[in-house]
Amino acid sequence: MEGLLIDWQQMPTYNTVMAVATGAALLSLAAMGKSLLHNTTVNPKGWAMNLFALALILLTTGLHMTVTWPLAKYFPFDNIIFGEPCLVLGAMLLPIAFYLWQNEKDIIESDHRVQLIAANFRHFKYLMIGIGLGMIGIAFAGVIYQLFAAPKEEPISGMFADYPMFEAVCVSLVYAGIGVAAILTPTILEHLIQGKYKTSMVKFGYFLFVLVGWVWLLFGALNYFTHVGLIVNTME
Repeated sequence: MEGLLIDWQQMPTYNTVMAVATGAALLSLAAMGKSLLHNTTVNPKGWAMNLFALALILLTTGLHMTVTWPLAKYFPFDNIIFGEPCLVLGAMLLPIAFYLWQNEKDIIESDHRVQLIAANFRHFKYLMIGIGLGMIGIAFAGVIYQLFAAPKEEPISGMFADYPMFEAVCVSLVYAGIGVAAILTPTILEHLIQGKYKTSMVKFGYFLFVLVGWVWLLFGALNYFTHVGLIVNTME
């Protein structure tokens, strides 16, 4: 029996680099926050350069996937699931990078740098709450419609092709984690503005950023192998 064949001209895909950049961004923000709270290795321009590079990746890929409808003929919902969240994250990272670059001196010399930064970043709150709820919506859609399942032709991930709910639940949990982190971030920033650095909310937010960041980073890196294998195994 002939295996699965895909016309890859009708299905451009680059959620590999999007996942890696997303994971790197979440880990970078968590590391930046930890450095500020512990008053160690405060390097605004270095942070800005890193976040600008990640914003460039996420903005270009996210914008293209969002406005090119449908980018993938076979999976049009990918435009919403992958494209729009990456676009939003990239759009937030860009001004953050600019702010850190422009205010390096004030951030380094201020005795209240955490409050200063948190007071400026909190104005993203409505966008963060909105996209956070959107991520939770994607998580529910992933489970209800059993999305994210890989075909048998995809290495490693294809081992679970007969159990579509397994990958649907796993990936949906990651989206839910991002959603919860985004929704909690405005409250965390308010705690920081008030000088409450060691609350359970702050610690939980840091944990979520690190956990979800590493999951996306490693999953994206793994997909460089699995997606190449899928393309090789399904070329017409």
